[in-house]
Amino acid sequence: MTISVTLRPLAPANESPGETTPLAGGPLHFAACEAVVRETRDGGIRELARARLAPGEVPSWAARFGPGAVEQARRQLAALSAPRPAFAGLSLTQPCLMGILNVTPDSFSDGGDRFDPGRAVADGFSMIEAGAAILDVGGESTRPRSEAVGEAEELRRILPVVRALAEGGALVSIDTRRARVVAAALEAGARIVNDVTAFTGDPRGLSLAAEAGACVVLMHMQGEPRSMQENPIYADAPLDIHDYLAARVAACEAAGIARGRIAVDPGIGFGKNLAHNLRVLNHLAVLHGIGCPLVLGVSRKSFMTKIVPGVAPKARLPGSLAANLAGLARGVQILRVHDVPETAQAVAIWEAIQGGGGD
Repeated sequence: MTISVTLRPLAPANESPGETTPLAGGPLHFAACEAVVRETRDGGIRELARARLAPGEVPSWAARFGPGAVEQARRQLAALSAPRPAFAGLSLTQPCLMGILNVTPDSFSDGGDRFDPGRAVADGFSMIEAGAAILDVGGESTRPRSEAVGEAEELRRILPVVRALAEGGALVSIDTRRARVVAAALEAGARIVNDVTAFTGDPRGLSLAAEAGACVVLMHMQGEPRSMQENPIYADAPLDIHDYLAARVAACEAAGIARGRIAVDPGIGFGKNLAHNLRVLNHLAVLHGIGCPLVLGVSRKSFMTKIVPGVAPKARLPGSLAANLAGLARGVQILRVHDVPETAQAVAIWEAIQGGGGD
């Protein structure tokens, strides 16, 4: 039997720091949190208690479930408020944009647009000029029901692009689940590894990233791309994802990757139905309890068509902006997006409004 405690900050907002607790050391603060205690026994999960509490009330409330629960509560409270260190050299005091650079013929919304390496490199530098801090280069589509690409083909697609961007001064992330591609991309100049399997698909990538001193993004995915949307099941999607990512962070630390080099991504659309996606988006702040920066990838995702039917991928900018701004309101630090100029403008306006309060 295992007891777990999870804390979700409620209604983060720009409040007086003297009255509230800072969220991840950023501009948002919270005055209350939802505390949940769950029990895992024989492979099943059962919720024992749930309460809305002020941060100072959490430890004494958790005490009824034993000293281990109190220790978990104290650790999460500290993680919820602690400032996040720079990630891959980027300050997280304001939102960062990660531009999506797919060099594939079959990605769900931009397949073929940048299959030519020269076009991909030029578009990457244009994204930087428009406000992207990171360029995330991917050579294999992981859209629902996609088929795997051969390792040699993935390398052929990404290496000239990664090398040219890195030589031009860009901060490059490699979006891959293969250790050999991790090694080659890091050698070509990538500094971040973004793995949709959180290094469970090819665990060798974890040691390679550790040895290279790379930063990593760990994403949650239930199942694998070809079948992940068939029947996803969760006890409580945000809490299950929290627990999974917390365990993967611990695995990274055990492999020699410091927590300051780790970011986490809830994996919107990866093994989740509409109800799961919406609940995870609404409860994103629970992931701050892991103590790592949050990456959110909602750009052009198909869950939007379940809400507004018939909208083609490249016509989903309004929905993407709405979901990204909802993420910022819950303390997300890094937005992974296709439409960099438009998102940069929306973020700038959101920040101005957030900072323009007062009486």
